[in-house]
Amino acid sequence: MKRLVLVGVLVLGALLVVSGFGPALAADKIMQLGTCWMPEHETFIAWYAKEKGWDKEEGLDLKLLYFESGMAQLEALPAKTWVLGATGGTPMVMGAARYGAQLIGIGNDESITNVAMVRPDSPILKTKGFNPKCPEVYGTPDLIKGKTILVTTVSSAHFALSNWLKVFGLKDSDVVIKNMDQAQAVAAFESGIGDVVVLWAPHMYSGLKKGWKIVGDVRSSGAGLPIVLLGDKEFCEKNPETVAKFLKIFFRGIDYLKTTPVDQVVPHYMKFMKDWCGLDMNAEMCKQDIIMHPVFTLQEQLKMFSDGVPEKWEKDVLSFFTEQGRLKKEDADKVLKDGKLNFINDKYIKMLAK
Repeated sequence: MKRLVLVGVLVLGALLVVSGFGPALAADKIMQLGTCWMPEHETFIAWYAKEKGWDKEEGLDLKLLYFESGMAQLEALPAKTWVLGATGGTPMVMGAARYGAQLIGIGNDESITNVAMVRPDSPILKTKGFNPKCPEVYGTPDLIKGKTILVTTVSSAHFALSNWLKVFGLKDSDVVIKNMDQAQAVAAFESGIGDVVVLWAPHMYSGLKKGWKIVGDVRSSGAGLPIVLLGDKEFCEKNPETVAKFLKIFFRGIDYLKTTPVDQVVPHYMKFMKDWCGLDMNAEMCKQDIIMHPVFTLQEQLKMFSDGVPEKWEKDVLSFFTEQGRLKKEDADKVLKDGKLNFINDKYIKMLAK
């Protein structure tokens, strides 16, 4: 009788595999994971990983959720719409203060792809190097005061604006700020609204194509700014192995970008921009975007965390928020303890390194 039962089980198992139920049962072991992304460079890494099936190899099914800005991402975090992903270094601070989000890695360096732009006939272009410490920055205090600036507030673009104004000893209160998402800002500036528009990539390339001129970026204004990998604190603490798998997938994409000739990456990047971002970018624009976003391997990031690089970047952002009055002292105290930021967590990249 036992032999008959065993034979029956084996036959049933074979039928399940042949009929397709076997793979379906195996697929149940794949863990679906909501992840947050914006239509820009770092998301290509996750998108390419999906295209190649790297997430499935790690037992994950990454759901790439589209958000237009970092603050939009953070507003969805309390509902656990997503638990891992990437955001700007600027909204990261707000996410940590309000929702306890954790910084778990670096997506890329976007210091030169958050820019203040003007039309080619702008008087701001008349003066370059007003501040000798920032010789590549255009403008003077008198030329900038009172100007109307289009920007996505509480974002990496806003951080770029703040640092550009600092070059001239100015603050937000010295100009007129109109809050718009990036696509709206491009359309409004093209229609003649505003004197300055502040954009991140890839929207800045649309501006360059229209003939707009860069008057300053984060790096030329004396600061630095990353895209960061982040996670919901509760999820990360309960699922450290899953977080490490997510990072493994992302770092595999970073290795691909670091070791593959850029011209071979471009066709995939163009497809990503069109299919996922809804943007038509030609090969040259895509090549430029890849080159202008440095990425860092696992070993490079281990050293960056050890040297306190993410800490310095995010402290600059924290200062930006407090100076703007967008973060109260009690909120700032939630993330800064004894001079250290408590939301920067290299635990998971160290797990991956082991």
